Amino acid sequence: MLVREATREDWPAIWAFMHEIVLAGETFPYARDMDEPTARAMWMAAAPARTVVAVDPAGTVLGTAKMGANYDGPGAHVASASFMVDPARWSEGAGRALVEHALDWERGEGFRAMQFNAVAASNPRAVALYESLGFEILATIPEGFRHPSEGYVGLHVMHRRL
Repeated sequence: MLVREATREDWPAIWAFMHEIVLAGETFPYARDMDEPTARAMWMAAAPARTVVAVDPAGTVLGTAKMGANYDGPGAHVASASFMVDPARWSEGAGRALVEHALDWERGEGFRAMQFNAVAASNPRAVALYESLGFEILATIPEGFRHPSEGYVGLHVMHRRL
């Protein structure tokens, strides 16, 4: 598996599974009716942030990540990232490869930590992956995420020093 910079040509493949994930409303705090232009503008990060894709040997996009500073100014030394993996390709290692890539890139860029602001407690796959890579839950916002079938669930803030 290769993790590389996302290109304009990757967007249709990213949007295909991103739209499915956002529409489901189970993991990201994005509007479920987010349209394609809004999603592209939000996800395809411009420098100094970046967007990458994980591809299989045939070049098929398995997942994507966007990463960069969590905040500007005095908080710019803390990174953040978001990850999406095509649900049809879960369990192939793309999520882990993307998180490890983000950690390496952010460390190389001089960030001191990585923080996730909104990890739904109802997303145990993501929570387990992040914890296996050294992240810890700093706080859980009670009922901070409205899951379409589970109702109001906790929203984790997770952190790891780099």
